[in-house]
Formats: sequence, structure tokens, C-alpha cells
Amino acid sequence: MIKDKSIFIKNIYYMLSYAFTTLNQGRYENVATEEFENIHNLFAAILAKGIGRQLKQGLYREYLNRKEDVAVVRGKIDMPGTIQNRLARKRVLTCEYDELSENNLLNQILKTTVMLLLRHARVSQEYKSDLKKEMLFFSNVDTIDPSTIRWSAIRFQRNNNTYRMLISLCQLILEGMLLTTDSGEYRLASFIDEQRMNRLYEKFILEYYAKECPQVTATVSQIPWALDDGIGTMLPVMQSDIMLTQGSTVLIIDAKYYTHTTQAQYDVHTLHSGNLYQIFTYVKNKDTEFGTQPHTVSGMLLYAATDEAIQPNNSYRMSGNKISVKTLDLNRDFSEIAAQLNAIVDEYFSD
Repeated sequence: MIKDKSIFIKNIYYMLSYAFTTLNQGRYENVATEEFENIHNLFAAILAKGIGRQLKQGLYREYLNRKEDVAVVRGKIDMPGTIQNRLARKRVLTCEYDELSENNLLNQILKTTVMLLLRHARVSQEYKSDLKKEMLFFSNVDTIDPSTIRWSAIRFQRNNNTYRMLISLCQLILEGMLLTTDSGEYRLASFIDEQRMNRLYEKFILEYYAKECPQVTATVSQIPWALDDGIGTMLPVMQSDIMLTQGSTVLIIDAKYYTHTTQAQYDVHTLHSGNLYQIFTYVKNKDTEFGTQPHTVSGMLLYAATDEAIQPNNSYRMSGNKISVKTLDLNRDFSEIAAQLNAIVDEYFSD
């Protein structure tokens, strides 16, 4: 699905700019006007701008615990280590202390990602030059094994919130593009894997509607099960990708980014059954939530278009609710993508 066409690469930038609103601020505007031959140059350009901006504010530093042998007391004395030094006739103390350091996980992730980009043949020299200059300020920062990063454990607060977009981009690069060679070294693929693109696609659509369509409320909402006995033990959580709401009118959108938008058997193409079952379940349970109150609940599977000849674009009436299947072509000019997204809102919330 991913092509190294400049228009598609440009749209990846727009998707990122909606998913991470920081890209709409500061010195990132000229990135949108550049033409990129491949996705590596796009990522390198954004990181170069972002890291340069961060360097002006100062690298994030945090207190890290250190333990070392010193001649004078620093921090608190580690008695077991000091006793061992005495037994070995070493005239030093083992001390533990906290040190304010830039060699923390956030900076290590940035450096590790940049070093991988610098080794990639498809990154243009102009971006490599900018990144190399910035890495001079990371001389005291270590690189780490990408497979050891626990992304879910990373927490942002007031002092490091400016890293949020940069770290999210690094995660997209390292998780979505990383390949391991037999020698144990890492290299970047020329594409982002389907799973990570799906997450970006979902977040882009959600944030687009939240920003550009104020007439509706765009949320990621849980849908309660319509249970007769009220006992939901062991039932999975129903989490919508995007829920658009205007009064008692609701559109539940499931965003899908697949290499193949349909499943085929004996040359017969059908929708992915699991996706259709899922959106139907979401709609019917949300529909029940309104009770006897006048309302309209609809559902939509919004696929990213592929190169396949068959692109689903249908609407169905299922037990009183409208269920639609549409495709969004990410290889078109972004104004056309925006027009199609706007048309969805007009169709369902025109009243």
C-alpha cells in the first residue's frame, strides 16, 4: 500500500501534523512545503527540526541514581561496598548519590533513532548533516537496544512534555520500520508496517474531525453492552476508534488500514467479516443505550484505499441502522482527502 510517491509522503506529514498538533507550531511549517523522495527523509527532516528546537530549550535532564567508588563522601555511603573495599585494602568509599543527567531514556531514544537514520542510505545528505551537528550535543548520551524500550512505561510531565511528539515519532520509526539482521544489528525498512500505520490512520481521522469539524464532537468512546441482567463479567470492552456525535445523532467510525481491503475466496471478494460484525455490534449496543428517545445511530468502516481494483463503497440498512463501507485514498492531494472527510460529516449531520 505504501508508495514512495511525493504526494503520499506529503500526506503522511499531514497525518502526523493532525495526530501530533506540535507539528503545526514553531518552526515546522516549512517541512510541509518540501518535496520528499521517501519516508526516511520526511522523518529525518521532522526530527532535525524538532531536536534543534529542543536544543534551544535545553535537553531534558533528570536525577539518576549513581554508585561508585570515591575518595571522599558523596551522597550516602554504601556500607557493603565500602567494607569490601576495606577488605581489599582499597582506600576508597562506595557511595550512592543522585546526579542530574541528560543521559536519560528520552534522550537515549532520540539518539538511537537518529543514529539509525544516519546509517540509512536513503536519507539525503542535507538531513544527515543537520542531524550530525545536533548529535554533538548528545555526546554524553548513550544509545540503547530498541527492543528493550518499554514504550508504555514512558511518562510525560511538565518538564519533558516538549518531547512527546518526538518520542512518538521515534516509536513509529523504531517499532514500525525496524528490521533485525542475522548479525544482531538493526536496520530500517523502507516502509512502515501495517499495524503502526493503522494507529496513525485512526489518530489522524480522530484529530482531523476534532479540529476541522466543530459542529460535531469527536471522541474515542467506550460503548456499554446492552445487557438484560446487567452482569458483564468477562465481556470485552467495546472501544470505538472514532465516535462523532451531534445531539442524539451518532456516527461510529472504525478506521482500517489494510494491505487488502477485502477478503477473497474462489475469486469472490467480500468484506472482512470480523470488521463488519464488530461495527454492527457497536452500533446496535449504542442504539439500545438511547432507549425510546428519538435518535439515529449509524456505523462506518473507513478503509484506506489500496491499489486493488475493487474498492468497497456501499451502504446497508441492518436492523434499522445504516452501516456504510467507504475508502479514503491517501495518494490524492490532501485537499481531496479533507473534502471526503468533510463530506462524511455533511452526509450524516446535515440537519
